[in-house]
Amino acid sequence: MESAYILPEDASEALLVGRVWSNAAGGPCVVLVRNGDVLDLTAIAPTASGLFEIEDLAERLSSKSDLPVLGTLDSFLSGDAGRLLAPIDLQAVKAAGVTFADSMLERVIEEQAKGDAARSQAIREKLAPVLGDSLRGLVAGSEQAAKVKALLQDMGLWSQYLEVGIGPDAEIFTKAQPMSSVTCGDAVGIHPISQWNNPEPEIVLAVRSDGKIIGATLGNDVNLRDVEGRSALLLGKAKDNNASCSIGPFVRLFHGTFTMDVLRKVRVSLLVRGEDGFEMTGESPMEAISRAPENLASQLRNRNHQYPDGAVLFLGTMFAPVKDRRGVGLGFTHEVGDRVEIATPKLGRLVNWVDRTDACPEWTFGTRALFRNLAQRGLLDEA
Repeated sequence: MESAYILPEDASEALLVGRVWSNAAGGPCVVLVRNGDVLDLTAIAPTASGLFEIEDLAERLSSKSDLPVLGTLDSFLSGDAGRLLAPIDLQAVKAAGVTFADSMLERVIEEQAKGDAARSQAIREKLAPVLGDSLRGLVAGSEQAAKVKALLQDMGLWSQYLEVGIGPDAEIFTKAQPMSSVTCGDAVGIHPISQWNNPEPEIVLAVRSDGKIIGATLGNDVNLRDVEGRSALLLGKAKDNNASCSIGPFVRLFHGTFTMDVLRKVRVSLLVRGEDGFEMTGESPMEAISRAPENLASQLRNRNHQYPDGAVLFLGTMFAPVKDRRGVGLGFTHEVGDRVEIATPKLGRLVNWVDRTDACPEWTFGTRALFRNLAQRGLLDEA
């Protein structure tokens, strides 16, 4: 990959913060990408968590002109200078589920099918005409949503997924552990027990410890549909696995023309291309989300639940791919070697390749390793 392929279309105007493993520095560095160069922010804050806590961060970075250059972005993409890391470190990795009508319908189908992909098409044909028309354009938690809930209950179609999809309380769950996320160019993992799974392309918010949303990036909330379909209590096994969370390539800070209003209108595209010649594409408009990003962030962080190291929040996806791959009526599932691209012009492109979780590199560099490395480099006091 070349840098132009993964950067936003207006990269020259964007404040892009991330992390790299620098061969020269001998460890992780928090960086700013500007004009194709990777600039070292270690002197300002050696962790992304600490950096994001700085008041008026965007204004401070936009005027900073004397930052050390670690190398070009292309030199990190080639591996010569190091490699990209997920643009977060100590932050909690959280996700909001069932926030789009189309994917909400598919969650109900998973539940009805008990994780059996072969049963999904018949159930989809039965439920789609009823639920699809009822749910489109519905605002979660609204008076109209309460009326639809009563109607569906009377029809015997109510589901726990509809409860979090259109009820007052959002589903917020832990997607992955701090430090465990992979990023652009890495493999993403599918657990070997799964035969029905999919990518979930999403917008991811960067949320400061006080709840302020400071920017956004892209994410792939890799999901095992058959595992979660067997029981919602298996959500952790369906979601939190080795290399199952990809974030990046960079967090774009709100600054200049990039605002929350702009983010609300982006369209996220998905491309899956397999070694078997299979190809699937799609596009998800953020405007179709049933809850405002600010509402989801307020349900994440509030007086009842704090994140002193900050958090990132996946906003959910409307993608639940149904294009047949292994046979008629079986829908989509990943195969090893699939190339997955998640993109939107304002945030760039997140590219990964699919492998089994037990074949992806093990996660070994955790919080203790990070602080050990920072201590060896004389940076611990600033973390």
